[in-house]
Amino acid sequence: MSIDRFDLVKESFEKKAVPAERPLEKTSDYFGELVFDRAKMHKYLDTKTLDALLDCIDNGSPLDRKTADCVAEGMKKWAMDHHVTHVTHWFQPLTEGTAEKHDSLIDYDGKGGVIETFDGKSLAQQEPDASSFPNGGIRATFEARGYTAWDPTSPVFIMDDTLCIPTVFIAYTGEALDYKTPLKKALKAVSEAALPICQLFDPEVRKVHSYLGWEQEFFLVDESLYAARPDLMITGRTLMGHNSSKNQQLDDHYFGAIPSRVAEFMRDLEIAAHRLGIPLKTRHNEAAPNQFELAPIFGETNLANDQNQLLMNIMNMIARRHGFVVLFHEKPFEGVNGSGKHNNWSLGTDTGTMLMAPGKDAKGNLQFITFFVNVLAAVQKHNALLKASIASSTNAHRLGGNEAPPAIVSAFLGKTMTDVLRKLLELPSDTPIEISDKTGKRLGLVEIPEIFVDNTDRNRTSPFAFTGNRFEFRAVGSSANCAGAMTTLNAAVAEQLMDFKEQLDKELAAGKPLNVAIMDTLKPIIASVIDVVCFDGNGYSEEWFEEAKRRGLDVETSVPEMIKVFQRPESVEMFKKTKVYTEKELAARNEVKWDMYTKKVQIESRVMVRMAINHIVPAAYEYKTRLLKDVALSKEVFGDTSTCSYEIRLIKEISSYIEDIAAKAEAMKEARKRANKITDEYRKAVAYHEIAEALNDIRKPIDKLEERIDNKTWPLPKYRELLFIS
Repeated sequence: MSIDRFDLVKESFEKKAVPAERPLEKTSDYFGELVFDRAKMHKYLDTKTLDALLDCIDNGSPLDRKTADCVAEGMKKWAMDHHVTHVTHWFQPLTEGTAEKHDSLIDYDGKGGVIETFDGKSLAQQEPDASSFPNGGIRATFEARGYTAWDPTSPVFIMDDTLCIPTVFIAYTGEALDYKTPLKKALKAVSEAALPICQLFDPEVRKVHSYLGWEQEFFLVDESLYAARPDLMITGRTLMGHNSSKNQQLDDHYFGAIPSRVAEFMRDLEIAAHRLGIPLKTRHNEAAPNQFELAPIFGETNLANDQNQLLMNIMNMIARRHGFVVLFHEKPFEGVNGSGKHNNWSLGTDTGTMLMAPGKDAKGNLQFITFFVNVLAAVQKHNALLKASIASSTNAHRLGGNEAPPAIVSAFLGKTMTDVLRKLLELPSDTPIEISDKTGKRLGLVEIPEIFVDNTDRNRTSPFAFTGNRFEFRAVGSSANCAGAMTTLNAAVAEQLMDFKEQLDKELAAGKPLNVAIMDTLKPIIASVIDVVCFDGNGYSEEWFEEAKRRGLDVETSVPEMIKVFQRPESVEMFKKTKVYTEKELAARNEVKWDMYTKKVQIESRVMVRMAINHIVPAAYEYKTRLLKDVALSKEVFGDTSTCSYEIRLIKEISSYIEDIAAKAEAMKEARKRANKITDEYRKAVAYHEIAEALNDIRKPIDKLEERIDNKTWPLPKYRELLFIS
């Protein structure tokens, strides 16, 4: 072997934790020091420029070129105080990652030297190549022009020596080529749809915000062992490998003491994140060995999503300093939990009211119920679309078991809220919705217990669970850009709120009091959702699959078929109504999604076949040859093979597995050749879905060989080595 696996394992155990470079100050002293936030704006901008920029950020007012120049000048001064030499527009193309092109701040000074310059034009716009990023045919190679444009609502930050400007990315013809542009449109749509409803309760409300609190799960593996696994390096997951005798069955890793090397990594990561204004709050061991989680304080959705993308970047960099590699793949190891990115989502007003939390009086509770029920209606109508928003080749491995929700989007309410909704259907529409008395006195009203957050259990099998003051969209994958799911969810809710307001206006026009009109509008919606999309039981059971299908919920498990939902008439109509996507943009994104699915499965298939033939089969032959020599020697010494029955049986098993692997590998190569001839992206993705299903067929005999071939001959680090190194 070119790499000694045992030396790699020994090296991983001997690595010492790298001491974290902990500042002497408390966190609040350096939090956000690398972000051009409002405090920096006040320091580096004159009053007129500051007021114009804040008006742009808070109210969407445009900035003229002169003001943009002044903003750029202030940013440049701040950046140079931090020894910045370059500037980049930081954007989120349809690759699930981020992109940046760095330009130096220098220009000729006219005297044979250079001078640092940065103006409003450079701040507002840059021109990357739009044909070289996934675009679904919107831009051909000979139509390369595209633009990044500054998003003032997400603050500029510094990474190393570079000033990073968060931007949208659009084609020369105006179509969105990124995740941020449609997300911002969806956030605008849900604010505009929710605003007139909120103003019925509080005329002072001027804006509604969408909030996101993501929980980032991930695995850490030692970089030396990672380098010895081609499948991990190229695909992000192990395509082969027998389960370790011990994995997570004792539940001893979850919330256990964080290993010292990991703790040092997390400390460095938190310091870097806090300096960049990312409010990391929670860190802990997750359920699987070497699996961990980080979570921030709840924040505005656009900014929270940017911070998650930035955090994933710095996690990769800092992990390497500590001898780790971060795995964001949703299912890097078979037999243990996969990783998700739970999206805790809510809406709130600029006056401080959280719309997914019960109010302080009957009026506040009526407002809460109004938004709560409309969210459920949106989830019911677009349950297939919400599933499509989180569908990917990698997330498909995770959904359906070990704490990941099934591939059926339903909503968990808990007994309290289920009882409240059923009671609302029975009582007159003018019945007040009150907080229950502390002493438990029954008032004969529709009551929501005072300690509400603790009055709903949690359902690990629900993809969309109400947790007391927000909904938790648990199906989002750990490697995903949250914007995909958040764009679809906010747009769907916006459409439902528009429809609700239209029907409510008819009830109000009939002369009904506001509370009666609202309840008369809500009751048919409650009756529609309560026994369809609402489900508090075991999402893993076969009975639920059949029940969900009977209810009319989408139960599709093929990713290419899930993606197709984006182009259903009701999906197209919803996105057009909310002005989030055009039909052309939807078609293009589907092309990108199918193409991405195909390529990822294609890469996995190639890696699987090559590892099987180049790593596993030669090791099997080597061990088989040794056994044959032992049998031959026994026959030579003893005159027969009666003492070699075990070796002979083992030789036959190994030969059988080798033949099985070789035949299946060849069949997979032929299947790829046929699939590669298909030109239609959807049909090609469907063909590759069948290839993805066949990957496990090759894995089975390989994993059987791992159990039979002696440990020293086996060419790859095993699960027990990969998962227990910290």
